[in-house]
Amino acid sequence: MIWSKEETLSRSEIEKIQLERLQETVARVYQKVAPYRKKMDELGVKPEDIKTLKDLAKLPFVTKQDMRDNYPFGLFAVDKEKLVRIHASSGTTGKPTVVGYTKADLDMWTECVSRIACMGGATQKDVAQICFGYGMFTGALGLHYGLENIGATIVPSSTGNSEKQLMYMKDFETTLLVATPSYALRLAEVAREIGIDPKTDLKVKIGLVGSEMLTDAMRAEMHKAWGDDMLVTSNYGMSELMGPGVSGECEYMDGMHVNEDYFIPEIINPQTGEVLPAGEKGELVITCIKKEGLPLIRYRTKDITRLIYEPCKCGRTFVRMENLSGRSDDMLKIRGVNVFPSQIEEVVLSCEELGPHYEIIVERDGYSDKLTVRVELNKSTDSFKELEDITKKVKNKLKIILGLDAKVKLESPNTLQRFEGKAKRIKDLRGNN
Repeated sequence: MIWSKEETLSRSEIEKIQLERLQETVARVYQKVAPYRKKMDELGVKPEDIKTLKDLAKLPFVTKQDMRDNYPFGLFAVDKEKLVRIHASSGTTGKPTVVGYTKADLDMWTECVSRIACMGGATQKDVAQICFGYGMFTGALGLHYGLENIGATIVPSSTGNSEKQLMYMKDFETTLLVATPSYALRLAEVAREIGIDPKTDLKVKIGLVGSEMLTDAMRAEMHKAWGDDMLVTSNYGMSELMGPGVSGECEYMDGMHVNEDYFIPEIINPQTGEVLPAGEKGELVITCIKKEGLPLIRYRTKDITRLIYEPCKCGRTFVRMENLSGRSDDMLKIRGVNVFPSQIEEVVLSCEELGPHYEIIVERDGYSDKLTVRVELNKSTDSFKELEDITKKVKNKLKIILGLDAKVKLESPNTLQRFEGKAKRIKDLRGNN
């Protein structure tokens, strides 16, 4: 089901809306947001210089650091009295990034999430269990209002207490699960431990997963845990831009459709800031063209992807962003080699002897970096030969994919930490030496 007629507009119609909204947003931000006006003045750019969509490249970038430097409300384009809700990041690596919404912003957010929920197969007949943490995190409330808007029944169970989650799931006959991919797998794991088969004893047939990158290998693991007929789609967003609802996959799973009447995506070279041609892979930059409270312009997401402009079989005409390859700030430089966690995940999930849980540890040994990958076995074994063979197999696969040697440490089942929210799989200890 396609939720709104805007999702099928022609390219010329989309670009007409984008230019009108971009020009209005730039003029408003220049007038009302002093830090951004200063950035534009330093580049010698005025709102009237934005005559075409290509002129977007003349404007300065905004980064997460800009939001922290202007904490809490310095980048807002409305008075605080006009805000009806405030969210914030956890602030674990510095001051939190604060975002706020006017009533019109919340309506827009609900519309965007309604679209991506429908893309992922949701209907008013679904019972949707939301296993994101409610609170300052935008994910839970964003999906909540979007799904509720299309008529689905909401089970706002939040995170934690996996056995009770499964009780709700069974008793309420949940059909749609909202969670991170790693927590969805954890729920399936706990279900089997307490004698519930997720494939036959539960009615979950749709997974709207987000907040973590969904690789093809992780999607396959989801099918293994929940059943081949489960429709697992990824959706994308971040609190700085709005929350979930920036883009989402349809049933054809060939990239995530960007809500282009509200957001303009660009791909840049992360080192130079140069805008790359259509189809090339680089860092995703997003401009908000309809937000009132916090209309960020050219926000550097740090996410690595590419844009796909070819028509989709579903009938939607919005550009699609390829599922993320990783983040430029998650990339590990190890002995001169660029390593993305998604590459290691691909290897782990390709080995039938291993479970889906892993941890990446990077240390410095003298003047050289050392990479260790801790992985769980699917089942325990006392056979030294078997353990040696599995270790060798994983090491060889990592060498092929990464181009460097890694130490592989096999762990017993249920050894590594589980995560209810976004999984934290990397320990970079090089700064501790």
